[in-house]
Parts: sequence; structure tokens; C-alpha cells
Amino acid sequence: MRTWNKTLDTAGINSPQLRHDYTQQRGLVAGYRRHTYVAIRLLLPPVLVPHVIAAVAFMHHTDTLLDATPMPSPADDAYAEWEEEVRRGLTTGESSHPVLRPVLHTIAAHPQLRTHVEEFLAGAPMDRDFVGFTDETDYQHYVDAYSLPAFMLVAGLLVSPDADAAQVRRSCRSYIDGSQRLDFVCDLAEDLDEGRLGLPEQTLKEHDVSREDLEQGRDTPGTRTMLQQALNQARRDLLDSKTLPTLVPPAHRAFIRAFVTLEILTADAAIAKGPAVLRDSASPSVPAALRVLTREYCRRGR
Repeated sequence: MRTWNKTLDTAGINSPQLRHDYTQQRGLVAGYRRHTYVAIRLLLPPVLVPHVIAAVAFMHHTDTLLDATPMPSPADDAYAEWEEEVRRGLTTGESSHPVLRPVLHTIAAHPQLRTHVEEFLAGAPMDRDFVGFTDETDYQHYVDAYSLPAFMLVAGLLVSPDADAAQVRRSCRSYIDGSQRLDFVCDLAEDLDEGRLGLPEQTLKEHDVSREDLEQGRDTPGTRTMLQQALNQARRDLLDSKTLPTLVPPAHRAFIRAFVTLEILTADAAIAKGPAVLRDSASPSVPAALRVLTREYCRRGR
């Protein structure tokens, strides 16, 4: 706790209420995104750590509300209420919500985040209404409208202010395209239980795979080929995003390298699982993840 208090001091977060808010979000992020949290604490400068945690917590809270209210309901629309509260906070700079209050403080310290929050909110209905994609074009539209703005909530805090905007967008989009496709494959079983399908219907048809094949976890030639192609494409996009470290200040590069490498290891684990990923998600082994974090921590020290 002493180290965390020192981190808050370094970040200039002095208000007792804000210190409590950031600490609360820290505990939540550590609970549901352990690898991400460890990477943030180990690999980013303390002055930035609370702000990145606040952005991750805000993204997760919004995503949770979107999942909880898949169809707009005038009587009970938790997401609509949240969006209204966020927009009001962006206008006034104030909020009583423990998730929003630290984000507003972070925006005051890092004004570029405001645009990313607004773009994220604009694309959020795309995720709430999502049940599946017709084809690859439909999927790419989802990436542009929702996945990329969500990723930019964090990436926008890390990139160099003088980096070429077009290059930043290309590299960030390459990363999130690969990461989103990978998530959709790894979460197929869970998403299908909720009535969502992250692979385009056209892709299923091309490989003669039915929704029932995926729901039952059937290891058919078509299923195996389809999953392998999707995962290979995700891995290629992630590899293409390895230019990202060149677009951030030196102090942020270890974190970005670890972030990308862990996703590539996840893709490798999913590829190795094959159709078994339909029954159980894939992730890097704990020793492999620790090796990545340790290596980057040592490089950061140098």
C-alpha cells in the first residue's frame, strides 16, 4: 500500500476522495485483468499508472453495462443512464460516480483522452446491439466503430504527442483488429451461450460450418480450417502492430512490447488448442507470461 500511495503522490493525485477512487479502481482492475494490471504496475512510469488504471476501469464498466442491457429499454436502460452521466461529467468536469470521477481528473491531466471517450461513447451502441456479423466488411465496421475507440482509451495516454497520427491509427488498428478477432475466437463458447457469434456468417458458409457445429464443439475439417485461418489472421495483424513501440516515448515501450507479445502468445495458445478452443478459452501459460513481464521489466531498467 505504501508503494501505491507513493504512486498517487507522483501522479499528483492529492485529494483524499480521488485517492480513494483511484485505489478502488486499482483493486477492481487487479481482480478482473490481472496480467494487464501487473504489466501496468511493473512497466509504466508511476506518474501514468493511476491514469491508465482509471481508463481501463472506465472501459470495463461501460462494457459491462452494454452487456447487461443488450436491447434499449425505456423502463430500465442502465447504459443510457451511464452515457448521460458521462456526457454530463464531460460538460461540467464533475461527477459523484467513483468510476467516472477519476476519469474526469485524468482528462484534466491528459486532455487528449476527452476525444477518445467521446468516440468510444459514439460507437458503444454498436456493441450493445451486436449479435453477429454478416461478412468480413461488417466485422471491420465493428472494429472501426467500437473496438478501436475502446483501445484508444489506453493507447491515447501512451503515444507520443508528436507521433504521426496516421501511423498511430494504422498501428493501433492493426493491434486491435488482431486482438478483437482473437477474443471472438477464444470467447466463442461464452458468446454463443449469450446468443452472439463473433465470426461472420459468410465465413461459416465458406467452410461449411453451422452454428450448431460451434455450439457443440464439433471437430470437423471445416471447423478446424476456419478457426486456424481466423487465428492466423489475428496473429498476422498482431505482428504488424509491433511498430507501436516506436510511436510512444521510451518510458512506455516496455509496456507496449509486453502488451503485444502477450496477445501473440495468446494467439499461439489458441492455435495449439485447435477446435478445443470451442469448449475452453486459450491463454498464455503463467510461466510464459511471467517471462515476458520479467524480460521487459529488465529492459525497462536498462
